[in-house]
Amino acid sequence: MAARMKLKLKTVFVLYFMVSLMGLVYALMQLGQRCDCTEHDMPKDRTISRLRGELHRFQEQIRKSDVTKQPQKLPAKPTIFVITPTYARLVQKAELTRLSQTFLHVPQLHWIVVEDSPHKTPLVSDLLVKSGLAYTHLHMPTAKDRKLQEGDPSWLKPRGVEQRNEGLRWLREDRRAQPGGDNQQGVVYFADDDNTYSLQIFEEMRSTQRVSVWPVGLVGGMKYERPVVEEGKVVRFHTGWRPSRPFPMDMAGFAVSLKLVLANPEACFDGDAPMGFLESSFLQGLVTMDELEPKADNCSKVLVWHTRTEKPKMKREEALQAQGLGSDRAVEV
Repeated sequence: MAARMKLKLKTVFVLYFMVSLMGLVYALMQLGQRCDCTEHDMPKDRTISRLRGELHRFQEQIRKSDVTKQPQKLPAKPTIFVITPTYARLVQKAELTRLSQTFLHVPQLHWIVVEDSPHKTPLVSDLLVKSGLAYTHLHMPTAKDRKLQEGDPSWLKPRGVEQRNEGLRWLREDRRAQPGGDNQQGVVYFADDDNTYSLQIFEEMRSTQRVSVWPVGLVGGMKYERPVVEEGKVVRFHTGWRPSRPFPMDMAGFAVSLKLVLANPEACFDGDAPMGFLESSFLQGLVTMDELEPKADNCSKVLVWHTRTEKPKMKREEALQAQGLGSDRAVEV
């Protein structure tokens, strides 16, 4: 049995070897012969040529489309002109820095800074140059008899009257000097340098047609003051002090369309207005309560706060100055 098995394996091996050898000989005979592959290559070449033609046509269509297509112009956003009165004090640079860095996040904003000073100061000039904002730097000193004295309560005399009016004067003159300036879309807002502003409030006011209004937080000894809205109209004001005023609102609680400001060149703030009537002195000739445009979800959201920075206590500084060891005056704070 074992001998028979060996014979079979030997026979299979010999057959396998002969078939392999014949295959090798046939392959060697084919090596030197020329192969006519035209019939195989022609369909491939035709496909490549067709694809190249289609690509060329697409490129031509794109080129012609780019030449004839007119670029779509997005409507420009109305510019927000922010008028900020400011005066020299220890926290002035800190306040203006904080405010300017808020404004950097607001597109299409022009900052009009008006110093309560007989001249422009280097501190404010340098800050504005480095701010990265579109700005105008003005100055207008407050008359001595209108200035608050040391120790006076902040409500005794209105602050920033001359500066806001100077900002309005410049704005009217500058816009009228521009071609079509009287019809330019824009919004005017009065932003004190110590308030806190949500970025959302600027987008809310940007669509102002005449006078838009919204709540102000932490003002008038209350959590907030606001216009009360019913069926989309302002009907009264939520305020704790003299609600019978024509417009019992804080300065931070309204914005005015640029067209309305330009169309009413006499509209300004009255420095002789009774306490609490400063805003009303400006708005009375511009709008009625029925025409007010409620923003901030029908005046239900607080997006601006009447914050105030605490006056720094300088007792140790004063003591060191008395010893000739005070802080270096060349270091700007």
